[in-house]
Amino acid sequence: MIFRFLRRAEVQSLFALMLMFAFASQALAQQTAPAALSQTEKDLAANIKIQTIKEITAALAADEMQGRGTMQPGGDKAADWIAERFQRLGLKPLGDKGSYLQKIDFKETVLAPETALKIGDESLKTGSDYAFMPLPYEKTDKTASGEMVFVAYGIDGEFGRFDLNGANVRGKIVVLLDGPPAGASADAWEKSNAKIKVFINLIKNGVAGIIFIPHGREKESLETYIDYFGRRQIQMGDKKIDAEPIPLPPLVMASGKAAEKLFAKAGVKLKDALAQAETDKFKPFSLNQEAKIVARYKTTRGFSSNVAGYIEGSDPKLKEEAVLFSAHYDAYGMENGKIYHGAADNALGVAEMLAVAEAYTKLPTKPKRSMIFLAVTGEEYGLFGSKYWAKNPTWNIKKVAANLNLDGIGTEVYAPVKTFVGFGEEHSTLGAMLVDVSSTFGIKVIPDPMPDENIFLRSDHYSFVERGVPALMLLGAPAGDPQAWIKRSKDWEKTDYHQPSDTIRPDWSWEGAKTVADVMGIMGWRISETEKMPEWLPSSRFGKLERGNTKELPE
Repeated sequence: MIFRFLRRAEVQSLFALMLMFAFASQALAQQTAPAALSQTEKDLAANIKIQTIKEITAALAADEMQGRGTMQPGGDKAADWIAERFQRLGLKPLGDKGSYLQKIDFKETVLAPETALKIGDESLKTGSDYAFMPLPYEKTDKTASGEMVFVAYGIDGEFGRFDLNGANVRGKIVVLLDGPPAGASADAWEKSNAKIKVFINLIKNGVAGIIFIPHGREKESLETYIDYFGRRQIQMGDKKIDAEPIPLPPLVMASGKAAEKLFAKAGVKLKDALAQAETDKFKPFSLNQEAKIVARYKTTRGFSSNVAGYIEGSDPKLKEEAVLFSAHYDAYGMENGKIYHGAADNALGVAEMLAVAEAYTKLPTKPKRSMIFLAVTGEEYGLFGSKYWAKNPTWNIKKVAANLNLDGIGTEVYAPVKTFVGFGEEHSTLGAMLVDVSSTFGIKVIPDPMPDENIFLRSDHYSFVERGVPALMLLGAPAGDPQAWIKRSKDWEKTDYHQPSDTIRPDWSWEGAKTVADVMGIMGWRISETEKMPEWLPSSRFGKLERGNTKELPE
């Protein structure tokens, strides 16, 4: 699943929540009368094999795949492996020039060896002690050095604070806490645009560089950001910069342990300095050490590929339309000699999708609509593979009936699946279909239990939503209080999410993975057999979208 900190801007309105709960009530009512599966649907589910899911997950998460990194040899190997699997199943190629692969140009940016953050005579380690804040334009080399000065939150006139207090910070490296201060509300901080004001003021005052340190109240730890942004960065190869780079000083994030080193000669312990920073009587002070910052970047060009195949529909007219199944196969690849295996996220999702493809090839009765199976690359860096396919589709996007997407963190293998979340169910007729299919398995469909996470916006299905295609991301979970499995998933995120330790575990319940594939496969069948393609609900903010949309989506 895409890096969770990238999409947090959208705030759900009260009206949207009311619609969601109204839909949930309707869904629960429908679940009391399960609809029987047709014989073909029973055959389809019977053809979805646990062994297939286990085998494919193990193959994609193996060391030999080197983490399936975008623009890395392991990613190419995984793409070829999936393409070969498509061919063995008899899927028709839907990539470039009669192949299964859709080639995408990328560029990789890494920190060059001479990059450094030096405190006094000690060099800190990038990716663990510090990282550079990512900027919304091309990476540019930067160098800065100077005396370090602690300025708390850097506020100069807002919230009754004057953190600079007339201090001369020109040519200095300021050490800064990211607001709001403990006594200010997050809403007031955002509304006042205080962060931007702090930046502008520091730049006007001629600071040489800025080092952020944690105060301990961050929603997401600074160490987590340092881990991510210390890695290589991937962008689309054709990404254009709309404006000239802003002449900002180097912006550095330092870990809690690194912050201790910054204050080692300050004459004030770090914990005491943090306490002082929360008072409106704070005065800036020197840390009695110099810092040297060197940021050097190296950019290379390359490519990775989406993998696409399809089963042609049986109906002379409807076969021109297609159901699109998707799952991203990329993980974080190889970084500093470590393999980021990406077993739960998202080798498991690809395996479930391929098990569905295999089951369809064994049906004596073929679906009326065509079935596209799309394994995309570049999801972890910004949904790049799915966005590319959606903008350069190898099937007429106006004739893509719906998208069913798999991308998760392994909640379906906690235990037998008895709960389903369909991210986006409140927006289209796919929601009612999910309830109907799930009910035949005795599965309860619940509304998004984590609306503040905005998960609907954060995986590959949203690339197709932007083009007007109704879509769902399917997530299976155990029975019982959702908070129990949510807590387990949150704990896993802290230790294993996007880490080398995302591996197959002995206690995985593979039956749950099969159930997810069963529901996905049967939904695909029902979409195929229904005369009308799925539609957006009038109550949805996407209600007026047409397939092939090229306009900005409504907020």
